[in-house]
Amino acid sequence: MFQFKGSDILHGSQFSRPDLECLMDVADDFRKRVEDHQVMDLLRGTVMAALFFEPSTRTRLSFETAMQRLGGSVVGFSSAESTSVAKGETLSDTIRTVDQYVDLIAMRHPAIGSAAEAAGVAQAPVINGGDGAGQHPTQAMLDLFTVRQELGKTDGITLALCGDLKNGRTVHSGVEIYKHFGIRLIFVAPEALMMPAEVTDRLRVQGVEFEETTDLEAAVRKADALYMTRIQKERFSDLAEYERLKGAFILTREMVESLNPRLVTLHPLPRVNEIATDVDSMAGAAYFRQARNGVFVRMALIALVMGKV
Repeated sequence: MFQFKGSDILHGSQFSRPDLECLMDVADDFRKRVEDHQVMDLLRGTVMAALFFEPSTRTRLSFETAMQRLGGSVVGFSSAESTSVAKGETLSDTIRTVDQYVDLIAMRHPAIGSAAEAAGVAQAPVINGGDGAGQHPTQAMLDLFTVRQELGKTDGITLALCGDLKNGRTVHSGVEIYKHFGIRLIFVAPEALMMPAEVTDRLRVQGVEFEETTDLEAAVRKADALYMTRIQKERFSDLAEYERLKGAFILTREMVESLNPRLVTLHPLPRVNEIATDVDSMAGAAYFRQARNGVFVRMALIALVMGKV
C-alpha cells in the first residue's frame, strides 16, 4: 500500500485500489464530521502553502477550506504576478524559499512537470493541484469519490469522458485511477482533441476497457455517469481552432431526458457552454456536489500525508 505520510502527491498512477479506498473512506468520515458541525484540530500548528501560479477557484479554495477545517493554517498566493516570479525568480528558488516557512505545499502551475520539479527541491510534501495539461490527481480522487457517493458503487460502471481529452489534466489523472475499479470508459472528443495516444496505448497494455467516439448522444445512452469538460481556450495557440471546436459538445436537459434520465453528470468546472443551465436542476446533475466533495477528499489527503490518520 502507498505510504501517504510524508509523500508527494504528483500523479494519478501513484495509487492502487486499496490506497484509493482508504482515501475515500477517510473522506467520507470527514464528510460526516463536517456535516455534524464537529470542530477538528488534527492539524493545529501546521501551516500549508497554497501556491497558485495559475487561476483557480475550486481547487485553491477547497484546499484552503480543507486545511482550515482540520485546524491548520494557510499562506500563499493566487497569482505569480504578485510574487518574486515577476522579478525573474525561478520556480526552484521560489519553492526552496517557501519550504523554509511551511509544513506542506499545494501547488498549481502552468508547466507540465512543475509539481515534480517542486517536489525535487522541497523538504515538505508537495501536492499537485494541476500542472498545465499534465496531471491533477486530487481532482481525479474527488471525481471517483463523487461517483461512489452518487451511484453507491464504482465497480463495473460505464463512465463517459467528454470534451478536451487531449489537454485535460483531470481526465489524464482520472484514467489512472478509474482503471483499478473495472470502470468501462468512453472517450468522447472531436478528432483534434482525442485522448493522447500515449494514454490510450498504456490503457490497452493494462487491459482497460475503453472506446473512442465523436458521438455524444450514443455515449449518453450507454453511460451511468458522464464527465463533461470544457474546451480549454488557454491551451490553444490558434484561437481560430478554439472557436471552431468550442461548441463541439453541449449537453442539454432534453438530451438527458430523452436518452438517459438516470444519468449522473459530472464536471470539474468551470463550465463555459458545454452543459446547458437547465440541466442544473436535474437530480443527476452532480457537479456542484462534486465541488463540495473536493473539501472532504482534500481533507483526507492532507491528513494522510501529514500522518494524522
